Amino acid sequence: MTRIGGAASGMVDWNLAVATATRFVRPGPDVSRDEARAVVTELRRHAKASEEHVRGFTRLGEAGAHDTPVLVVDRPGWVRANVAGFRELLKPLLDRMQERRSGTPGGAVLGAVGGKVTGVEVGMLLSFMSSRVLGQYETFAPASRDLPAGGNGGGRLLLVAPNIVHVERELEVDPHDFRLWVCLHEETHRTQFTAVPWLRDHLQGEIQSFLGETEMDPMTILERIREAAQSLAGGRPEGEQDEDGGRSLVELVQTPAQREILGRLTAVMSLLEGHADFVMDGVGPSVVPSVAEIREKFQQRRAKGASRLDLALRRLLGLDAKLRQYRDGERFVRGVVEEVGMDGFNRVWTSPNTLPTKAEIAAPADWIARVHRTPES
Repeated sequence: MTRIGGAASGMVDWNLAVATATRFVRPGPDVSRDEARAVVTELRRHAKASEEHVRGFTRLGEAGAHDTPVLVVDRPGWVRANVAGFRELLKPLLDRMQERRSGTPGGAVLGAVGGKVTGVEVGMLLSFMSSRVLGQYETFAPASRDLPAGGNGGGRLLLVAPNIVHVERELEVDPHDFRLWVCLHEETHRTQFTAVPWLRDHLQGEIQSFLGETEMDPMTILERIREAAQSLAGGRPEGEQDEDGGRSLVELVQTPAQREILGRLTAVMSLLEGHADFVMDGVGPSVVPSVAEIREKFQQRRAKGASRLDLALRRLLGLDAKLRQYRDGERFVRGVVEEVGMDGFNRVWTSPNTLPTKAEIAAPADWIARVHRTPES
């Protein structure tokens, strides 16, 4: 097993998280070795073709501008990649929590034990998520021997082959069309970050500001992770409610300053996800013959979730908010493009000041009025 970044000490034992997730990850769909090779080859081909489709439709980026690798991975490979990214992104917060813990009596011993417990629980969550993600552009991915990343701070595109095969079979759609459709969505995210150089640093700065404002006691934060892990094991009795009304992990960590930052982050993520959906729908009809059937069936799958457990975890982890981001963001992009065209919409990528606010995501005309009809400062 590849070790993630050295020592395993700290608030989270990341190596134990990888080992736990890998142990409990669900097996993928039944495919022969030849079928698996064919899927991997086709996904790589579609990812390459998607670059030109997305670039032509969005008018973003230049030919050959991508330096970020495309990795077709299995579920354990997705886990390892995400643990590396989480560790990088959360390091400042976890270091601060560790310092606070080490200043208390017995803190070092409690920290070592707590890091292992939390590592197991994070691993359980990752094992659950690893069977649901079809593809992902890892914005903050550090390079490693087994997981290459792009220059200038990282970045890589992951396509999770067993999950794509599982969903195309579940939906009973044309597999070749579905694979290209997934690649179009994920390639849009890669194009967003490679064509807009300031976007990664801006997003990372907002996330670090959000984490830097965290005032909650470390044990309280870890307790929220445990609640999510307990849900995986059927933890809470049916009908039992949290005292906080079942709010998501993100909602529970907010200070007033964090609420402001979260509003900006929500707007940016809504823009990115909605833009990807808009591009999928825009490019789809010309290159994916069965796009209408795929879109309808996939939307139904998104809306209902796989089970009661899935719905509960989506709520606790804040994934319902992500579903709203797809919907609200796509409406914003469509509304702006209809009014001012693709080039007019692309002014959104000019600077952080031209990104939509959370209120403007719901009111595209307000963004148009601010960015297009008033002098820019």
